[in-house]
Amino acid sequence: MSNPAALPAVPLTIEGSWALHQLLRFDQTAWNNTPMLQKRSMLRELVFKLKEWEGNEAFPSAIFTMIGHKADLMIVHFRQDAAELHLAELQLSRLSIGTMLRQVHSYFSVVELGLYESTVKTYRALLDRGLAPHSEEWNAEIRATLDRQRDAMAPRIYPTFPDRKYICFYPMDRLRGETENWYTVPIEERQRMMHDHGMIGRRYADEVKQIITGSIGLDDWEWAVDLFADDPLVFKRLIYEMRFDEVSAKYAKFGQFFVGVRVPSDALEQFLIG
Repeated sequence: MSNPAALPAVPLTIEGSWALHQLLRFDQTAWNNTPMLQKRSMLRELVFKLKEWEGNEAFPSAIFTMIGHKADLMIVHFRQDAAELHLAELQLSRLSIGTMLRQVHSYFSVVELGLYESTVKTYRALLDRGLAPHSEEWNAEIRATLDRQRDAMAPRIYPTFPDRKYICFYPMDRLRGETENWYTVPIEERQRMMHDHGMIGRRYADEVKQIITGSIGLDDWEWAVDLFADDPLVFKRLIYEMRFDEVSAKYAKFGQFFVGVRVPSDALEQFLIG
């Protein structure tokens, strides 16, 4: 049996769709002073673009009206590459209604699936075969493993928007403190904790759908989480229960939480005009 301490520290991940969350503030004063015909023209243009985005089943966008003061609207985009996300951002800003929308926050990330359990098994097997970490043979085996995982997990790494009424979006980090530092914990111990952490989420699988995106090197936090449910109370229950889990209790740092209600493009005029 190989020495667990010899296992490389970095877990394997597979990535899929690129993601952009745009948090927008609506200029209500300017909107109120806009003639009704001009309002309807602006909305037709916006709805046409949203329908185009919504109709892309492979890489869609969705719009949400936000609860509370942090933003009025949130548009979430999934795209095949980062340049397409930037294009969507530019297209929105160039619409005539773009003068009414101020982006107050954004988040750039990529759909990520962490492979802690298969990572430890793969590393052990390769070490037992006598392969040196990061050697040519080792890297070839890792690439083959990731290719298999991408094929098997394609629906999870290239997601569509769940048909749920509410969204809860928040960024998070793993702690890098002086006494507790996630990145100094041996990978097998991290794998154990992540397994226990995941078991909590599985108990809520029928009530909430989850999309995890990674943002290390891309934005200010390390990951972002999107939760989708028909009852927002499930967000509170799930996240509260997870706070007692070892991973969250010792190593998690959370950013702001944003909660919103899905608005289909067909309902946008009713929402903005009444």
